[in-house]
Amino acid sequence: MRKKEKIQYKGRLKSYLQWPVVMILFLLAMNIVVYVADLKAGLVTSVFLLVYSVIMLVVLFRYKPNIMNEMISFATQYGQIQKTLLNEFSIPYALLDSDGKVIWMNKEFCRVTGKDRQYRKSISSLFPEIGSAMLAGIEEQCDVDIHFADRDYSAKLQKVSIEELARSVTLVEVPENSNFMIAMYLFDQTELVRYKKENEDQQMVAGLIYLDNYDEALDSVEEVRRSLLVALIDRKISKYISAYDGILKKIEKDKYFVVIKNKYLEELKSNRFSLLEEVKGVNIGNEMSVTLSIGIGVGGNGYLQNYEFSRIAIELALGRGGDQAVVKNNEQISYYGGKSQQMEKSTRVKARVKAHALREFIGAGDDVVVMGHKITDIDSFGAAIGIYRAARMLNKKAHIVIGDINGSIRPWINMFLESREYDEYMFVKHERAMEIVDENTVLVVVDTNRPSMCECEELLSQTKTIVVLDHHRQSSEVIRNAVLSYIEPYASSACEMVAEILQYFSDDVRLKSIEADSIYAGIIIDTNNFLTKTGVRTFEAAAFLRRCGADVTRVRKMFRDDMPSYKARAEAVRHAQVFMDCYAIAVCPSENLESPTIVGAQAANELLNIVGIRASFVLTEFHKRIYISARAIDEVNVQIIMERLGGGGHLNIAGAQLDGVTVEEARARLKDTITRMTEEGAI
Repeated sequence: MRKKEKIQYKGRLKSYLQWPVVMILFLLAMNIVVYVADLKAGLVTSVFLLVYSVIMLVVLFRYKPNIMNEMISFATQYGQIQKTLLNEFSIPYALLDSDGKVIWMNKEFCRVTGKDRQYRKSISSLFPEIGSAMLAGIEEQCDVDIHFADRDYSAKLQKVSIEELARSVTLVEVPENSNFMIAMYLFDQTELVRYKKENEDQQMVAGLIYLDNYDEALDSVEEVRRSLLVALIDRKISKYISAYDGILKKIEKDKYFVVIKNKYLEELKSNRFSLLEEVKGVNIGNEMSVTLSIGIGVGGNGYLQNYEFSRIAIELALGRGGDQAVVKNNEQISYYGGKSQQMEKSTRVKARVKAHALREFIGAGDDVVVMGHKITDIDSFGAAIGIYRAARMLNKKAHIVIGDINGSIRPWINMFLESREYDEYMFVKHERAMEIVDENTVLVVVDTNRPSMCECEELLSQTKTIVVLDHHRQSSEVIRNAVLSYIEPYASSACEMVAEILQYFSDDVRLKSIEADSIYAGIIIDTNNFLTKTGVRTFEAAAFLRRCGADVTRVRKMFRDDMPSYKARAEAVRHAQVFMDCYAIAVCPSENLESPTIVGAQAANELLNIVGIRASFVLTEFHKRIYISARAIDEVNVQIIMERLGGGGHLNIAGAQLDGVTVEEARARLKDTITRMTEEGAI
């Protein structure tokens, strides 16, 4: 049999116990030196060396088991003390396995969670914030904020490797991907969170309130009652702000500066800024209801930045047509209201000022490049033609950027290409446009104010002179480096705006009939044959174009559909579903259609002719993308619905594009959005 192995010392303990032997060797060397010096002294030293050696060897070998026992006893007691300290630890502590199941927890963890030591379920059942995906993604450690039993905690999760233990275990086999545990600590942050919340609540929120139609509303009431109307509006606004412990200062006849505490902002949001509706209720015989716009700035680095945010917010509110509140919280922007139709302004002073500014910019540039939005429609095309003519009146080279030519504008483009009066480089592709545009080029963007929607977004970074002409409501995504921005949401179309500009651009404006037809066609399409968003200025613009040679019959012939498009539109209307008793939702087939999105928009207009339909939505699949055309008359703001889906537009004409979804998924998302906004009171 093999001799039984004894427990051996090693490490530092072994070196400590070897020192007496080393000392014996040292004393032996010293004894030899003493012998050389003196024989008697050497004998005496030898006696003492012998006695020391005997005593040390006896102590070393006789008490070795006692030392080992004492060490084992100390280790046992030390481990027990560690376990007791960990169990009595004032910080909640638990051990989890690799799957997140609770293995062990100390008393404080049991007290906080209300569970006993036998609890072996997943930690996710206690704290839903800690999911399996989070546990699997832990590399070394991570922190997560959790809320449990009316308390706020910061949980620290730390991966603890048990690889060495797994190798030495012979009773069970530990998989390689499970050779770790997770140590979890809970730190009570309730007081800290409360103090942070109180600090945030006391922060200043800056706001601006503008009356949208101050002059128009006063003009609609008798002169003796005007002061009363102003007083009632002031009282409404003052009472509303005072209810939230705020400060109101009137800075102009139709502008107010507001300061409130941050803690009241959520309440203002929850009632969706009811002041918007309260002010519209003021009526002392005025024919026109007063509407206002609110811009709120919060989340900045200081008071000055909050004010700057409020200024940006009020510009967005006005750019979107007014009668709404915009809250800018750093980079996040929220919209409230905007349910009423923007009133058309009778004055054309702004159009004259913008026309003169545009003339100066074009005159100072080398050449002009015009582009609209992607999937060019006739409104975008007609507006581009108008700017082209303006540039040619100043003897400037002009080009229109055109991408993929769809069926709706191909006949119009062919008319220009077939005419000898226009050069072959009137229309250019993206690549050619990028070669033309430089720092001295005037880039005019029509019928869109969103960079991502531009026909060739890269051109925006190639020149310093950018002009934006659009009639769509602004969103948080805008062309920020424009030297001239003329955005009028009340306008029926971009072509109407361009027609007004052309009248002030030069005293002897002369449009060719083909150009007048193109601009006139854009107005017809966007107004649905003068049925939607048509005001006095719309008819004045149309009259100007008629004087320039626009022919109604010729334009109508250009709009005739081919048989597949007509059948597709009829099919979409035939299979339309009525959702919530007032919303028509349909899918337009896109097979064998060159421009299915145009057909979808036409189908959406057709659905509004059905009694009881407040808004219509037509979904069209085109190039692996779902296009939604939304239309309404005056009861529903389809723009804010489309904004929830990443789109935008007008109060009664809007759209959105969805990627990575099927038609059925897009329909379900649309229904969920309408349902949620109805429950919120947003529509």
